[in-house]
Amino acid sequence: MTELSNEIPTFKVGDTVKGTVVKLEDKQVLVDIGYKTEGVVPLVELSGLKTENPEEIVQVGDELQLKVKKWSDEEIILSKKAVDADKAWKDLEDRYQNQSVFDVEIKEVVKGGLVADVGVRGFIPASMVETYFVEDFSNYKGKTLAVKVVELDRSKNRVILSHRIVEQEAEEAKKNELLQSIEEGQILEGTVRRLTNFGAFVDLGGIDGLVHISQLAHEHVAKASDVVSVGDKIKVEVLSVDRDSERISLSRKKVLPGPWENIEEKIKPGQVVEGTVKRLVSFGAFVEVLPGVEGLVHISQIADRHIGTPQEVLEEGQQVNAKVLDINEQEERMSLSMKELELEKAEKEIQQYTKDEDNGFHLGDILGDQLDKYK
Repeated sequence: MTELSNEIPTFKVGDTVKGTVVKLEDKQVLVDIGYKTEGVVPLVELSGLKTENPEEIVQVGDELQLKVKKWSDEEIILSKKAVDADKAWKDLEDRYQNQSVFDVEIKEVVKGGLVADVGVRGFIPASMVETYFVEDFSNYKGKTLAVKVVELDRSKNRVILSHRIVEQEAEEAKKNELLQSIEEGQILEGTVRRLTNFGAFVDLGGIDGLVHISQLAHEHVAKASDVVSVGDKIKVEVLSVDRDSERISLSRKKVLPGPWENIEEKIKPGQVVEGTVKRLVSFGAFVEVLPGVEGLVHISQIADRHIGTPQEVLEEGQQVNAKVLDINEQEERMSLSMKELELEKAEKEIQQYTKDEDNGFHLGDILGDQLDKYK
């Protein structure tokens, strides 16, 4: 670099000089470098980025480092862009080698991506802007993005940057931190991200866990979409964590009130309930009266006559009415009787016909043999 002095300096192409901006013109900037004439910085030598207005780059009074591009007694042509580029390439080489993250301002939105000022023209391809698809990049101009250099070739003036890689690494770091912090038994809130035929994947804030279809609800679930939808916020309990395979098993069922919870407030002894026969066993039938709540109709309580097997009267899937004999929330046990309803119905019929007999009707004539079975 040539130092300023009281003598008129001499220059050669490639020298670096210091100058002060004294005038801005449409196509150039005039700079005082202590020479007998002012140096000229053409608009194209102000910046590696396209510009139509010198004021976007410099102001009167700014001190600049400039490189001599052409020199004669009558004219000296200078370049700010060349000095910036030398420094920029050195910085970029360091950042590329160290894989460091740095911020850039987006100066242009062009076909295929974004242009940033990194001392030279840095290009962010559309595929390297975000971790997700972006349809319109128009609002990115003027925005600041954290980037890494992913390709560098000075001979081709090629600088490729990526914001997506920075985001991916941040997400991975967050996921690893979260994975280490999650423990079995924790209650967490997450967002349903994806539904499959075997359950639902829930985002816990950077890592997904699986709620198997059997853990979605207390009652049987045929399809995950019957219980939850994508985007739903749900609470889950962590069943297990495999940090090596990054697999987290979750349960929604465990954080929901159990089907037997407060059952004694919903169903009382003596109440008549409607239900579905779920299972037939040698000693009776299990009838579901509420989702997840089954009561036992003992074989002796199925019919008002002796039967050898429940299958003689009932079949799975059949809708039946039964009377509640007993209910115990703690033991999750309920005793039901179909026989009681039959007997009550018969008793009412007998009472009605007895009343009719008093009015001149003969009960035996109307009931015939049916009466005998109730005696």
